[in-house]
Amino acid sequence: MSETRKTTPLGFIGTGLMGAPMSHRLLKAGYPLTVWNRTAAKAQPLIDAGAQAGDSPAGVAAKAEIVFTCLTDTAAMREAVFGEGGIAQGARKGAVLVDFSSIAPDATREMAARLQDETGMTWIDAPVSGGVPGAEEGSLAIMAGGPEEAFRRVEPVVLEMAARFTLMGPSGAGQTTKLCNQVIVGCTMNILAEAARLAVAAGVDAARLPEALAGGFADSKPLQIFLPRMVEARHDPPLGHVYTMLKDLDSVHALAREAGAPVPFTSLAAEQFRLLASRGGNEADALEIFKLSAPNPL
Repeated sequence: MSETRKTTPLGFIGTGLMGAPMSHRLLKAGYPLTVWNRTAAKAQPLIDAGAQAGDSPAGVAAKAEIVFTCLTDTAAMREAVFGEGGIAQGARKGAVLVDFSSIAPDATREMAARLQDETGMTWIDAPVSGGVPGAEEGSLAIMAGGPEEAFRRVEPVVLEMAARFTLMGPSGAGQTTKLCNQVIVGCTMNILAEAARLAVAAGVDAARLPEALAGGFADSKPLQIFLPRMVEARHDPPLGHVYTMLKDLDSVHALAREAGAPVPFTSLAAEQFRLLASRGGNEADALEIFKLSAPNPL
């Protein structure tokens, strides 16, 4: 990687569960980085590691040629971009916003067009898959939507944080692809919980299922990673909060209605996560879905 690229000033807004390890990878790669988080304490470890502190999203955008965001939902993203002190107020013409958040595709298209019109800043939607371990290891899969020229410009930097960065189409295509990902992940979590509970009820050691099924048609990363955490009740730190999964599956349902695509299994998975949220709280680890089928559930 050339030293010229390493001098590109970067910004990162949203240094939480995923954003913090992703930002650390940019610092380790040698990029100048300015960070901001609504809860300032979450950004402090990055500042201690060499990042500059931004006083607002606008302040971050004013210093950066590429601004990364990793926020909770559509409302949080809209506020960070167009609210008081938002990215739009500090955006450089010709700069690129790369949004790692998982938000609605239609809102992405609307906000991307507005940001381009008002500031000349291009928006790449780039939701991620791989969870906190993937963020720490740089093994994330990131799916993108937006102009190819901007994609190629940010690609080398994004690949400091990911193993795969794929342009899926125009604005919103990355978010739509992430929803397809969440259909698979959300339904798989429920199926793994059901299989593990069946094993327990029938007197089989569920913790050995990943070993027994490795290499067969049932094998997968979720089987190897999720199922042991489920049966051993390892939820600290969580791989993902239930509210995040539920938000995404509800977005799937909204998109499916608009597109005329039936999603019966996704709808059932969403209701299971909604039940988990009502019993265990929105901050519960999504893998606690295993507990719902216990003899004495949450």
